[in-house]
Amino acid sequence: MEKTIESLLSAAEGEIEIIAVLDGYWVDAAIENPKVIYLHHGKSRGMRGAINSGVAIARGKYIMKCDAHCLFDKGFDVKLTPDCKTDWIVIPRRYALDAEKWAVLDNPKYPIDYMYLSKDLHGEVWNEKNKDAKLKEKLIDETMSAQGSCWFMHKDYFHQLELEDEENYGTFANEFQEVGLKCWLSGGRVVTNKKTWYAHLHKTTGRGYSLDRNQVEKGVVYTKRWLTNTAWQIHHKKIFP
Repeated sequence: MEKTIESLLSAAEGEIEIIAVLDGYWVDAAIENPKVIYLHHGKSRGMRGAINSGVAIARGKYIMKCDAHCLFDKGFDVKLTPDCKTDWIVIPRRYALDAEKWAVLDNPKYPIDYMYLSKDLHGEVWNEKNKDAKLKEKLIDETMSAQGSCWFMHKDYFHQLELEDEENYGTFANEFQEVGLKCWLSGGRVVTNKKTWYAHLHKTTGRGYSLDRNQVEKGVVYTKRWLTNTAWQIHHKKIFP
C-alpha cells in the first residue's frame, strides 16, 4: 500500500485526498502527508465495506477506487476528470505491474482496454477488441465490464446507484459486476479512457489472502439475479421511483 500511496501523490497534478482503508490491520509505517487519511477498521468488513466507509468521508466531487498495489500514470487525475460525465464510470487503461521493479511489466497481453461479461456474468478480457488496430485511435470508448481494480466516477453517482450493496452481494465477490450492471442498465455508461493508465499487480500465485466461501457464493448467487431481471427490478424502483 505504501508504494501505491506514493505513486498517487507523485503522479497527481491536481488536488487529491487519499483515503487508505486499513481493513482489520495496521501499516508498519504511516505516510505523514496532509493529503493522506488512514481509516482503520478494528475488525475486517471486507472490500465493499472498506469502499463504502472510504466514500462516506470523501470530500471531493469525484472518487476513484483502486487496489493497494497499483502504479499510476503522471497526471492521471487531470486526464480522467474531463471525460467523466455525471452518469459515467471510467476505467483507465490497464497494464501489469512488476512489484519487484515497481514498473510496468513487459507483457504482450497488455494494455487491456476492453472486457466483457460472459453468459454466466464472469468478467473476461475482450482480446479481439484489445488487439483491434482501428480501436487504438478511439481514446474514449464503451466497455462492457472491467476488472474492478481501478474505477473513477462522480461521488454523487456512487450514491445514486446505491453502491456498494453489502447486504445482498456480501463482502467481496463480483464487485464490478454490481457497479457496472447498475450503471449501464440504468442508462449510464461504462467507459475506457486510453489517455491515461495504471498498472495493477501481476500475480504469479494466488491472491495472498483468503476469502470467506459463503460470502463469495452470496455474491455469485445475487449477481445471477440480473439474468432473470430480479436484481434490476429491485434497483430500478429505488433509482427511478
